[in-house]
Formats: sequence, structure tokens, C-alpha cells
Amino acid sequence: MFAQIDKIITAIDNAVWGLPLICLIMATGIFLTARLGLVQIRHLGKAFKFMFKDEEDGSGEVTSFGALCTALSATIGTGNITGVATAIALGGPGALFWMVIAAFFGMATKYAEGLLAIKYRTIDEEGHVLGGPFYYIEKGMGPKWKWLGKIFAFFGVCVGLFGIGTFSQVNGISSAVQNFFDPNKSNCVNIPFLGEYSWAVVISSLILAACVAAILIGGLKRIATVSQIIVPFMAVIYLIFSVALILLNITEIPAAIVTVVKGAFNPSAVTGGVIGSFFLSMKKGVSRGIFSNEAGLGTGSIAHACADTSKPVKQGMFGIFEVFTDTILICTLTAMVILCSGVSVGYGADAGAELTISGFTATYGNWISVFTAIALCCFAFSTIIGWGLYGARCMEYLSSEKWVKPFMVVYALVAIVGATMDLGMLWSIAETFNGLMAIPNLIALFLLSGTVVKLVKDYFARHHK
Repeated sequence: MFAQIDKIITAIDNAVWGLPLICLIMATGIFLTARLGLVQIRHLGKAFKFMFKDEEDGSGEVTSFGALCTALSATIGTGNITGVATAIALGGPGALFWMVIAAFFGMATKYAEGLLAIKYRTIDEEGHVLGGPFYYIEKGMGPKWKWLGKIFAFFGVCVGLFGIGTFSQVNGISSAVQNFFDPNKSNCVNIPFLGEYSWAVVISSLILAACVAAILIGGLKRIATVSQIIVPFMAVIYLIFSVALILLNITEIPAAIVTVVKGAFNPSAVTGGVIGSFFLSMKKGVSRGIFSNEAGLGTGSIAHACADTSKPVKQGMFGIFEVFTDTILICTLTAMVILCSGVSVGYGADAGAELTISGFTATYGNWISVFTAIALCCFAFSTIIGWGLYGARCMEYLSSEKWVKPFMVVYALVAIVGATMDLGMLWSIAETFNGLMAIPNLIALFLLSGTVVKLVKDYFARHHK
């Protein structure tokens, strides 16, 4: 039965992530890059600079840095560790090439999302600042487009409950915990209708659900506070270990780069014929990249809308920084850890965090597995709480504020289910909902691109560029 369900889900995933959606995502990024005059290159320095500038007067709920960390908490997760590994295993090393290309153009996409979030945000009866694709669709494109915002919100709830938000993140955490505490599944319990699972998985899932509920019920400010602690600390530590590993294997870098570029256009040449489809390599790279940095999904704009700033263009800069840090930096380093370490890659088969962990242990020894397990758990946990906010905002737009807390309770409980799912099925579900949610947002970005360009020109004209 499960095998049949898996086939159906995989077929749907392949249909959603077909050539049309890949082209739409890439075309949006290229279109915005052209209209904004390579904004991601010309203003990358400003994106870093604004992180350390004093806050300007605004009407948000959290600081711009807090909004950035909240958005990063949702992007820096299992996609950076597990997602990169699965992309390389299923799409070959060339998947990294397409991941980086999509991220380059995705920086312009996320820049526009953050800008529009501030431009069209609103304040509810409770004084909460609300924004995101559903609001810039409704307010920017007009009430007649509200149905498109509703579609986005619906799939946003689905992604939160069954995709990026819980299933894949919890699965990553439970796998890391099991590999550390009970790698041989020596202590198991039989769960009715679900099967046999290690006690380590069951206990960690229950603790995780309780922690998620406690943070989400505290609202945006608690989420931002936790994110500002977890995200910068773990990201810096992960970068240090990754860069050090690559430097220790510095002689392997040229060959790894050649493998990535060659594999992008001729996958069979580097995978021994196991993966021969150029489109498969592109698909895995683009889809896993989107899963990680969320450029095109529009979800990051929900967090950016809450920033305490009155400058849409300034907040848009943080979107550039997010994609650069998440994908071009962290995802690339993860891929190079795998490729430079010399660890064997089982091309054509599902691979999870264990492939990335193997890359670290091959160079540092088994002791590093403790760090990678902790890093994976922290990254995944931060993504769960970030997506809790996104899902709650989507639910509020679909119905009303009174449904937010019940959603958060269900969201926390669903986390338990994610630990028991098959890895391949899990990624197919996540990719499918990602793709369906991206379509309304990409349509809005095309139609509102004129507004984005005007705001950018006016801002830099006033600030003398």
C-alpha cells in the first residue's frame, strides 16, 4: 500500500516540478535581475552593510535583524545538510551548479519579495504587523486577485504542515538522534499503524513537539529571539568546520569543481551512467535550492513584513543576503565537503544527512558526527519554528486570527508524524507543495515588477546611489 502511495506522490511531484515550473522560476529571477540592473551584484555590499546600521523609524514588531534571523531560521535547515546530499545523490554533482545558478537569480527574486512585503503590509486588530504574498497580491494587484492570495495561503498551510515546515525537518532531527543514541535500533517500540521505531526517535519527537509549541505560542517576538540566538551561532560554527575541512583537502578542490561543471551538462560522465539526464540534474539542483533558500516561494516576505523599518528597498537587501548566505555559501560548502572528502556517493539512491556526516567523519574522524548531529538538529529546529510563523500567518489569512492557536497545536503534533516517514516520500511531498505555492507568488512578482523598479529608482535617486 505504502509503495503505491509513494508512486502516486512521486508522479505528482514529477508533474509539478516539470519543465514549465523550472522555466517559470528561472525566468522570474532572470526577468527581475534584468529589470533591476543586476541588483544582487551592484548592491550585495549594501546588503551586508545594512545588517550593522542603526534601525530607522518604522512600525514593525521586531528589528530588521530580528526579521532577517526569523527568515533565515526558516531557510537554514535540513535543506543545507540533507537537501544538498539528496540533490547530489539523485542529480549528480552537477546539481550544485544549477543550485548556485538558480540562487544567483533567486537573490533578485527574494529582493523583490522583501521590498513588496514592506510596501503592502498591514496591521490587524491586535496590533500585529501582517504581510507577505497574500497581501501584496491583494493590495498591490487589487481585490479581484484575492483568490490568488487565498491559493497561496492554502498551499502555505500545506507546506507548513506537510513539507518544509515539519516533516522533512523532524525527520532530519530524528535520524540524527537515532544515529547517535541508537544506530543499530537496539531499543524499539511498536507503534500501531506506523510500525517499529527506536525509542530515541519517539522520545525526541515528543520533546521536539513540546518545545515547538512553547515557542510558537509565545508569538513573533519569542520566535525572533530564539532565532537570533540559534541561527548566527550555528551558521558560523558550521562554516568554520566546513571551510577547515575543504582547506585540509585543498588539492581536491580543482577536481571537485571540474566534476560539478561537467556533471551539470553531462551527468553520466561523472556518475558512471547511473544518472544520465541533464534535466534531472537541473531539476534536483533548482528544486533543492528553492527548498533551502525559498526564493520564489514568497514565504520569507512574511517575516520581513514585520521588520521595524519604513524603507521597503532597505528590507529587500536582506533578501539578497539570505539567498547568498543560505545557498551560495552554506549549500556550496556542504557540497564541497562531500566532494572533497572522497566519500562514496551512491548515485541514483536516496541519501540523507548521513552522506554529509560521512564527508565530515572521513576527514575529522568519528568525533565530528556529534557536531554534525547537533548542527542538523539546531538548523532543523530553527526552520520548524520559522515555518510555524509562516503557517500561522497563512491560516490567519485563510480564515481568521482565532484559528491561529489551534493551527499551532496541530503543527506541533504533526511534528511527531514526520519522524516516522520514508525519506523519499517525504521529499516528494515537500517538493510538490513548494512548487504549487510558488506559482501564485511568481505570477505576482511578474505583475508587480513595475512597482518594484519604481521604488528602487526613487530610493536610490534620493540617496544618491
